Formats: sequence, structure tokens, C-alpha cells
Amino acid sequence: MRFLTFVFAAALFAVGCTETQTVEKEVVKTVSEHDFDELTATVMAVGESGVSGTVTFTKANDGVQVQGNFAGLEPGMHGFHIHQYGDCSADDGTSAGGHFNPAGNDHAAPTDSSRHMGDLGNLEANENGEATIDYTDSVIDMSQILGRGLIIHAGEDDLTSQPTGAAGSRLACGVIGVAQGQ
Repeated sequence: MRFLTFVFAAALFAVGCTETQTVEKEVVKTVSEHDFDELTATVMAVGESGVSGTVTFTKANDGVQVQGNFAGLEPGMHGFHIHQYGDCSADDGTSAGGHFNPAGNDHAAPTDSSRHMGDLGNLEANENGEATIDYTDSVIDMSQILGRGLIIHAGEDDLTSQPTGAAGSRLACGVIGVAQGQ
């Protein structure tokens, strides 16, 4: 009897997993088939860093326009990356995983064609701790970054160290989502 109970429970679990996986695949398929013109992320402080900001990703003729405004940074350069997971729950921001790298490329500068899709280079904060970014990126694919994490690091990305650019701890984290009106 115990064996039959185990077999029955295992069968129910397998059916439940199949149904869950089917639903998850349908959600991913629905999202990936939608053609978004703009995505956005609000980055918020990790721990007590005080860093915050907003970023928009907008379709452009020659790629994706990346625009952002940030505050609360120490003056200087700060690594800026799209990370694997849209999860900012860890106190140190590590729940966002590593750089988003679907092609398996080496870490590089945002101007390099062979790089992590998540390699956005550096933000340069002025003496007031404010930074802006505004450039067109030819590697980013809007359908692949939706739901991913966005991280601002404490240090400068050297654009060469593997696999992260040696940019240090995480100061702010956000999740890339659908912009209002999309």
C-alpha cells in the first residue's frame, strides 16, 4: 500500500510540474511575442548606499537607446550592467546573478560587438554624485532584457577583467519592465 501511495503521489507531482511548465512556457511565449518599443527600470539602493535612478531602453533605428539619470553616487566611475535575474531581494544585490550573457561572450566594453549583452560600461558621477547615460546600443535585444536585473557597482568597470570587469560591490538594483502605456 505504501508503494502505491508513493507512486500515486509521484504521478500527481509529475502532472503538476508539466502543467506548471506549460503555463510558464505560454507566459514566456506571450511576452516574447509582444513587440515593446520601450522598457524601463527604477534602480534603488542596495543596503545603505543611497543610490537611485531610472533607465529607459527605447527601440531606435540602429539599436536600443539607453537613457538614464542617477543620484547618490560617489564621484567617479561606476560599472553599469544588465544582470541575469530580475531579483533584487538579497541585501547585497547578488540575487541578480552575474552579467546577462546569452551568447557566452567575454566581458568587454559597450562599444565592442562581441561582449556580454549586459555590458553597459560605466556611469560617471559628478561632484554632486549625479550621473547620466545616453547612447545607442547595437547589441541589446529588447525581448531578451525584459525582466532582467540592472546593477550599478561601487567601482569602475575596467572593461577587460573576466567575467565582470572588476567593478566591485553592488550599490543599486532594479528590474527591467514594461514602460507605462506599452
